[in-house]
Amino acid sequence: MSKKDLFDLSGKVALITGASRGIGESVARTLADYGAHVIVSSRKIDGCEAVAQSIRDAGGSAEAYACHIGEMDQIEAVWAHIEKTHGRLDILVNNAATNPHFGPIEDTDLGAFQKTVDVNIRGYFFMCARGAKLMKKQGGGAIVNVASVNGVAPGHFQGIYSVTKAAVISMTKAFAKELGQQKIRVNALLPGLTDTKFASALTTNESIKKQALTHIPMYRMADPDEMAGTVLYLVSGASSYTTGTCINVDGGYLTV
Repeated sequence: MSKKDLFDLSGKVALITGASRGIGESVARTLADYGAHVIVSSRKIDGCEAVAQSIRDAGGSAEAYACHIGEMDQIEAVWAHIEKTHGRLDILVNNAATNPHFGPIEDTDLGAFQKTVDVNIRGYFFMCARGAKLMKKQGGGAIVNVASVNGVAPGHFQGIYSVTKAAVISMTKAFAKELGQQKIRVNALLPGLTDTKFASALTTNESIKKQALTHIPMYRMADPDEMAGTVLYLVSGASSYTTGTCINVDGGYLTV
């Protein structure tokens, strides 16, 4: 492979969950820009189709498919669709996540606990497992799990979310260890504070945001597009000897 082609994704099929907005949308657009056919997935088809259509309008290749990774039947459905339609998957980016409880950890109710675990742990696990089975058939692939800096340093009032993201980090390493000889690489992105609707509980409260920024050496939030380059690296030939790695993209937050 020429060094100029290290990031070329032409002919690759990529599934990105939680791709109707935020980090997932930025990742979908970036992978399409580099030649991949992207499957834009999230819970609601309308948001997915809007992103997919804009990618097609810009000259890229994309389709939309609704999938709620907190529902096992929908996980099975998306993989059945991919196998029937494409017969392969080269890239999986697990980005969809939930955080229904923002408040004292001891006030977490069972419903919020279960929903967070079902999506952020069970959903990621079975997306990885099902993706790995399909990738094995074709001789390899790349998986990126979007975790969080909260998986390393738990966020204030984000207890169960932080616990699940720590699980994603461990899960990434476990899958990487077992799938390495199958030529399936599994890595994780650990975003810091990013200006998305998902993080609005932090970003729209000025006092909370100001406090958060004091712990970030770059003293600003990230734009979702600033996450996409790291994912591009992790799914491309540029990272052919990289697996089991968790990359912090956090403005220096974890160095403080």
